[in-house]
Amino acid sequence: MGSKPTVTIVPDPDALAATAARLIADTAADAIDARGRFMWALAGGETPRSTYAKLALPPFRERVDWHRTWVFFGDERAVPPDHPDSNYRMAHETLLGKVPIPAAQVLRIHGEAPDSEVAAAEYARVLSEAFGTRRGELPRFDLVLLGLGVDGHAASLFPGSPVLREIFRAVAAVHVAAASIPQRLTLTLPVLNAAARVVFLVAGPEKTKVVKAVLGERAILPAAMVRPDPGELVWLLDRAAAAQLSAAESG
Repeated sequence: MGSKPTVTIVPDPDALAATAARLIADTAADAIDARGRFMWALAGGETPRSTYAKLALPPFRERVDWHRTWVFFGDERAVPPDHPDSNYRMAHETLLGKVPIPAAQVLRIHGEAPDSEVAAAEYARVLSEAFGTRRGELPRFDLVLLGLGVDGHAASLFPGSPVLREIFRAVAAVHVAAASIPQRLTLTLPVLNAAARVVFLVAGPEKTKVVKAVLGERAILPAAMVRPDPGELVWLLDRAAAAQLSAAESG
């Protein structure tokens, strides 16, 4: 089910960030040409940070029409937006606060809400309103950026989570017992798999085994369940993360 991934391997994390920034800028231009706006879901974590920093600088900063860009988040921790572990805070400090994107077009998940279930339902409503979807329809992002956890998680979809079986809801509250901040909110697999393009950004030798497990289809991990249909699935890897892939698995 879903498209076969396109795998691109680059030498190092800096090349990964530049390649990702170029892909994001190209996707934005294509979406704006086709539909008048670019609908993008950001990833948290460390790997996307340098990509966001590249996008905030020339030449990529000028290549994106920020006034026609709408930014969303793939997941968030149950923390206020100024918390050090907030995905919104990281994106704001590295990118969103440095480019001329209208504040009303940055739609964050309210991780600080006292009731995460209510916050999940509210973000689903925000998505529906922004995309103009009717009841039962899923939003179709132009681009969803994802990282990869060493356990195979993507967004806040963790191995063994009941949310992996979600069929209807676009956004869910999840509890991750092993995490330092266990309460999370996340887009669900139906939304990720409805996207026009999903891009995994993965760097570092600590990701080698899980990259092999996911792309070699040797384990049913959450990241392996992300297969946009119809849509494009792209894996951008640095050489260290791709070290165990065979020629067939690396495209």
